[in-house]
This record gives sequence, C-alpha cells and structure tokens, in this order.
Amino acid sequence: MAAQFSRSQVIEILRQDLPTLFEREISYDIYTPEITFTDPLSTFRGKCSYRLIFWALRFHGRLFFTQIAFEVHDILEERDRTLRVNWTVRGTLRLPWRPKLLFNGDSQYHLNADGLIEAHRDTWDRPPIEILKQFFSTSPAPASPPKPASLNGEN
Repeated sequence: MAAQFSRSQVIEILRQDLPTLFEREISYDIYTPEITFTDPLSTFRGKCSYRLIFWALRFHGRLFFTQIAFEVHDILEERDRTLRVNWTVRGTLRLPWRPKLLFNGDSQYHLNADGLIEAHRDTWDRPPIEILKQFFSTSPAPASPPKPASLNGEN
C-alpha cells in the first residue's frame, strides 16, 4: 500500500528539500515509483531514473561550480492536485574567468489521489542554448526578475 501525504506535507518536504538539492539527497518518499520527469532537454520515467537526475545535479554541481544555489521563491497550490514552484539557479563556474550562471524556472508537480507526486515538469525562462552561453561569458550573469509573491500571500 502506498503512503499517503497531505498537500501541506508535500509542500513542506519540497520547501525543505529543494534549496539543498545541490548539497544532499532529497526525500523520495513523496514520489510514485512511476514518477515522470520532463524538462526542456529530456524526459525520464521511474523513481530510479529520478534519483539519478538528482545525483547528477549534485555531481555536476560540485565538479563544475565553485558555488551553486537553488533558490525557491514560491510554492503555489494550483488546480487539480498541482503544485508550482518558482525558483532560480545561480552559480559561479569553476573556470579561470569565473563566469556566473543564472536562470529562473518553474517546476510543476502533479499529485495522485494518495498525495504522491506522479509527474514533475520543469520549464526555464530561456532556451537551453542561452543558458549554456553564460559559461563562456566574461560579463556578469543577467539580473534575475523580481521574485513573485509567496504562497503566504506576501506581495
């Protein structure tokens, strides 16, 4: 029998896990065994593949960056068991000219009837090639747009 989670429990686990995803393992208890992950570059299915994605993020974060952070701005409750997380990734690449990386995105999480996440879809604020161009730039990363209002109703 699958574990059951309330929406508020899932939100709290995401709020705790996501800011440290480049540093430590996240909790996989809130995901179904058949979790589907989609971003602008790829699609993966299954919890084993999902775990590998996060392992690769940590590995490459340590290998290629002197500093990298995943900043959560908001976790919003949307329609039909859907949560949306607004975030920014920023970092300094481990290159002699120390280029800065910055991009914003949204993660949409769809929950099943038991409150487990069955689908995770990421969208980014620019095409992947534009993000990669930052690796070769000698100018600072572009400023991030203002942070959206939080789930707590702050403006």
